Amino acid sequence: MSPYRIILIILISAIITFILRALPFIVFNGKIKMPDALERLGKVLPSAIMAVLIVYCLKDVPSDILNTGIPKLLAVLAVVISYRLKKNTFLSIILGTGLYMILITL
Repeated sequence: MSPYRIILIILISAIITFILRALPFIVFNGKIKMPDALERLGKVLPSAIMAVLIVYCLKDVPSDILNTGIPKLLAVLAVVISYRLKKNTFLSIILGTGLYMILITL
C-alpha cells in the first residue's frame, strides 16, 4: 500500500470518528430534550465503566496474590474511594494506575 493511501485511510477514519463523536452534541444542542433513557444512561454509565475496569483488573488476582494481587487490591481501593469522593473517572483511573505502578516497583 502506498503512503498516500495509508494517509487517506487514516484521514477518513479520523473524520468519521470525529463526526460520530460530535453527532450527539449536534443533535441534542439544548433545543431538543434528550430521551429519558439517555439521561438515565448518562447517570449510570460512568459507574458501570468503573465496575467493568475493576473486574477486568482483578481477574488474575487469585493466581498471584502476593506479587500483584495486593498492589491491585490497594489500587482498586484507591480508585473506588477517589471516584466516590470526586466523581471523576479520569482522575480515578490515573490515581489507581499510578498507585499500582508505584506498588509493583517496591
